Amino acid sequence: MDRVLFTKEMRSEYTILLPNMLPVHFKIIEKIFRIYGYNAVLLENTGNAVISAGLKYVHNDACYPVQLIVGQFLDALASGEYDTHKVALLLTQTGGGCRASNYIPVLRKALKDAGMEYIPVISLNASGLEANPGFKVTLPMLKRSAYACIYGDLLMSLKNQCLPYEAVKGTTEEKVGKWTEILCSELAKKHLDKKRLKNMYGEIAADFESIERVKKIIPKVGIVGEIFVKFSPLGNNDIEKFLLSEDSEPVMPGLINFMIYFLANGIIDNELYAQKPVYAKVCKLAINFINKRTSQVAKAVRENSSFVPPEPLTDIEKLTQGYIGTGVKMGEGWLLVAEISELLHSGVNNVVCVQPFGCLPNHIVAKGVMKNMMQNNPGANIVAIDYDPGMTKVNQENRLRLMLSCARENLKENVKI
Repeated sequence: MDRVLFTKEMRSEYTILLPNMLPVHFKIIEKIFRIYGYNAVLLENTGNAVISAGLKYVHNDACYPVQLIVGQFLDALASGEYDTHKVALLLTQTGGGCRASNYIPVLRKALKDAGMEYIPVISLNASGLEANPGFKVTLPMLKRSAYACIYGDLLMSLKNQCLPYEAVKGTTEEKVGKWTEILCSELAKKHLDKKRLKNMYGEIAADFESIERVKKIIPKVGIVGEIFVKFSPLGNNDIEKFLLSEDSEPVMPGLINFMIYFLANGIIDNELYAQKPVYAKVCKLAINFINKRTSQVAKAVRENSSFVPPEPLTDIEKLTQGYIGTGVKMGEGWLLVAEISELLHSGVNNVVCVQPFGCLPNHIVAKGVMKNMMQNNPGANIVAIDYDPGMTKVNQENRLRLMLSCARENLKENVKI
């Protein structure tokens, strides 16, 4: 299939649609794209129409995330809200062994089947897979996007630590909206004020600390799994909202963990196979950049609030030791194990691993280590839940209720959670 290029001429005329995985993080990234001259729009359509569109245009043996992503694009294009002759679609492309490397060909086939093969699809990748004359990711864009992820993780963490306990419903979401707008404005400035960006960590923490909260002891539930289904409310049937409705606190490891995982694999590959030594050095520099700022976040949160700060993965070898080798990187590979291990060590003994249909490595890794992890961590309460078009929401929620029932029993017995 001939590829339709996104040209320099299209840059000023076309709207670029972005799939929605993390509403706060991606809303900030949308603004960053805009200041560099791209008319980016973050899609917010959801529901059964999206799932139906995905099933219509994607083969049913493809993984669930690609069905949802393609479905969201096709549903948006069919809405009449966009001029299909003045629109482009953007997708990340990993270049690894995951089927996510093939999402773009699947999307192009879906567009052809829908009679819209003239729409350009832009690959956002760091592997040199595809290039488009009208779209270029620069170092300043990457830097601002890294800040968006760091701040997004902070807001997500503080939000989940406030929502179950807020005395006045709606105050937490108001704070999230307020700071999302402030961050969009700050990161859209021509020149970044590093001092201001650093000071905002503490300001955000202090502002959330001012939310009136009631004291109660409830289960904390960690959420891990395949990246799209883990983060996307569309993919996981809004698992965070459900856990909140069941009077428990969701604990979502951040997007920064996935970034460190991606970068660390570049270093690990060089150590194992002597591949791309220059790329490995770049990865080390990027990890150092992230670690410096996330350390500042952790320090600011502790000094300005009573919250537990979002902290990225450290001591990776120690977290995965005895369970999995760091050369295992398909289907989130060792990241799954590291995040579960980190949650257990931090006292979050209840963990849900969300697993989409079609991601076989994700199922193998998670279910392969669960037994040993529970044996080595008394009180650990880990459950894997499948997500696909044929799995009913009722079944998923019933399994979550069963896990929460066990979590509450552990609370009564004073088992650390």
